[in-house]
Amino acid sequence: MQQPAQRDQRTKRLNRVLVGAAVVPVMLIAAGCSSDSGSDSDSASGSDGAGKSASSGPSASASASPTVQAAAYSKLPDSCAVLSKKTLGDLVPKAKSGKAGKADDASSRGNCSWSSLDDNGVKGSQFRWLNVSLLRFDSDTTRGAGDELAREYYDKQVQAAQGVDGAKSVKSEPVAGTGDEATSVRYDLKKKEGSFKQQTVVVRVENVVVTLDYNGAGLAGEKTPSADTLSKSAQKAAKEAVTAVSKANDTGAPSPSKSASSSPSKTAAN
Repeated sequence: MQQPAQRDQRTKRLNRVLVGAAVVPVMLIAAGCSSDSGSDSDSASGSDGAGKSASSGPSASASASPTVQAAAYSKLPDSCAVLSKKTLGDLVPKAKSGKAGKADDASSRGNCSWSSLDDNGVKGSQFRWLNVSLLRFDSDTTRGAGDELAREYYDKQVQAAQGVDGAKSVKSEPVAGTGDEATSVRYDLKKKEGSFKQQTVVVRVENVVVTLDYNGAGLAGEKTPSADTLSKSAQKAAKEAVTAVSKANDTGAPSPSKSASSSPSKTAAN
């Protein structure tokens, strides 16, 4: 009788030991999983936190988006109205109204020309031709600031005037007190009608380039005009045109901008 009871007691104790032994690995596994999960969670949380921090704040490249200074002048005057009647009377005395060139955008470009023929019959005649061209450049984040673009065009215009086919006795000189930079180019040009004295004055004022072409000739035996006289008249007219550009933008008389070169244009040569 005692043996079965003892066996039963031993069996119960053994079962309790086995149950306790079986519980330990489960708890360890659970703890291990919990630990791993917590570690992964912390790691993920740290990664997400870093990601959110990086994505929530603007990147260096985004904050340093390209910018360009706004152009000083936003419009142009009527190209046929940039010179006074007195100036036109001096340069092209027999001219009627100016002839405006076609332009898709009058706020960006324009040109006007006048021609004058003072016919003295058998004594010959004096011919004069005048053209004023205006070109304005807007600032652009891709191409650059308006005044820089105007400077590039200014240099090209001066070079073009200096390299005219058939030009003789080419002479270039800086023009003081006109815009931010100005160059006068003069030369002789022989045509079938006679010998022409050509004057080209190129001026940059802020983001606008003014190109004034003026030539004269004595035809049918008339005396050839003085190159010096024509040059002085052309320079005076160019200065007047620059003032008209400034007034059209309500800035009054033009003054040299910060971008103005203190020395004559690189393209100018004596």
